[in-house]
Amino acid sequence: MSGRDDEGRRLAVLEKAVENTNEAFVTIDVNHRVVFFNKAAERIFGFTRNEVVGYDLDVIMAPACSRNHHEAVARYLETKVPRRIGHATEILATRKNGETFPAKISFSVSEVEGDVYFTGIVIDLTETKSLQKRIIQSERLAALGKVVAEISHEIKNPLMIIGGFARQLAGKAGDEKSLQKLKVIVDEVTRLEKLLSELRDLYSPRTLDIEEMNINELLHEIYELVREDCENKNIELDFRADAAKVMVNGDRGKLKQVLINLVKNAVEAVSKEGLVRLSSTVKNTKVEISISDNGCGIPERYRGKVFSPFFTTKKQGTGLGLSVSKSIVESHQGCSLEFESEEGKGTTFKVNMPTLRVELEP
Repeated sequence: MSGRDDEGRRLAVLEKAVENTNEAFVTIDVNHRVVFFNKAAERIFGFTRNEVVGYDLDVIMAPACSRNHHEAVARYLETKVPRRIGHATEILATRKNGETFPAKISFSVSEVEGDVYFTGIVIDLTETKSLQKRIIQSERLAALGKVVAEISHEIKNPLMIIGGFARQLAGKAGDEKSLQKLKVIVDEVTRLEKLLSELRDLYSPRTLDIEEMNINELLHEIYELVREDCENKNIELDFRADAAKVMVNGDRGKLKQVLINLVKNAVEAVSKEGLVRLSSTVKNTKVEISISDNGCGIPERYRGKVFSPFFTTKKQGTGLGLSVSKSIVESHQGCSLEFESEEGKGTTFKVNMPTLRVELEP
């Protein structure tokens, strides 16, 4: 093999390596015209090569970034002094669809047969930033969980004593007025005990007992649990599944807690002769578990607060049920809890879970 053939082979290997790397490579000439745009650049920015190569780099840049880049290129060509070349910088880049994303970019300059070229190497930091955010949130929750556990311990014992004495006195109360006051104390103590329990559920580190389970079997179990209550309230309860078995990995006890809470919320949201529906639908590699009602719906001004701790529209609610439910669902890998609502038409909460396998009806 000749030296020229050997060099050509090395260049071909290098070109393939750059073409298939996970980082976006974007190369321009001195006129700011794109001469190279690899596959990762297509994926990250959302433009095809044909939409970019041969055109000004402004095609993929925001106006402010473009202005700075033009100035930097002109300054280097005039002074030959690199400022950003060889250094990595974090920027906010823009995809073709207008979505912005965090990115790290580093620059290099090369001269080929007297022509100068500039290459930007771009790394999409979206997943990295998201992971960092989750780690920080997890650390904060762990610290908060410790504080909540300590406070709960200090409050729980006095509450139990107050509640115990109030119940004893209620049994000996000689007049109706005193009995009513003692009943208020007992009710408030019970409410505070429930609040402490839900606070521990929300902020304490969560340990999951993961097992393989048929989610439709669990849904049917919940349907049977609430059916009599719905019949007594003249509420129609419907259960639908498009498969016999939908096997998932999950903590059965905690998922049951979530689904019962969502069903109870739906029952409370409808009036007599209302409708509550439980359903599961397989979509590609996931199953969507829906709990729907045809109640009054959630006003738009409240929708952004639905999962916020302590937010509630109920007179006796703690405002932690949905926060705890979301925390439980999202502690399962690849799972999510979302909702849709329309005033006057009802609300649907959706739990999405990855499936292990699906068996259709025989």
